[in-house]
Amino acid sequence: MEEILKYLSVFLISTVKFIGGPLAGISLGLSYWETVLFTVAGMMTSVIVFSFIGRAASRWYANYRREKQKPVFGTKSRRIVKIWRNFGVIGVAFFTPLLFTPVFGTIVAAVFGTSKRRIFLHMLWSALFWSFILTYMVFEFGDVTARFF
Repeated sequence: MEEILKYLSVFLISTVKFIGGPLAGISLGLSYWETVLFTVAGMMTSVIVFSFIGRAASRWYANYRREKQKPVFGTKSRRIVKIWRNFGVIGVAFFTPLLFTPVFGTIVAAVFGTSKRRIFLHMLWSALFWSFILTYMVFEFGDVTARFF
């Protein structure tokens, strides 16, 4: 039961904040491969769910901002549009684990009209790529950062 809770923790954290998966994995004593697997699974669960409800969530958020009389374009949204114009869905997928959350990155791709299949494909390679790298960095250099904090 304890192992299942460890796996579930890494999985659930990765659904909302990607870097949390490798950090939780090392702190819970999971192996490198277990951490990679559950980090990718967590992100891809968010991608699947929010690729289906992404446009609806975006419309809700736009209405919410309009009601609160907040500006449509802020610094963050301008940066997102710039990434989209320069790199498209590939750029959004690449930066999702680093700059965005899996939820937000998926919604951005859906709002710009990307098909669910393309969102899934690009988010999958991004999740695999960054999971291997970030998990390796946390496992390799985690003890170094622990000394400073």
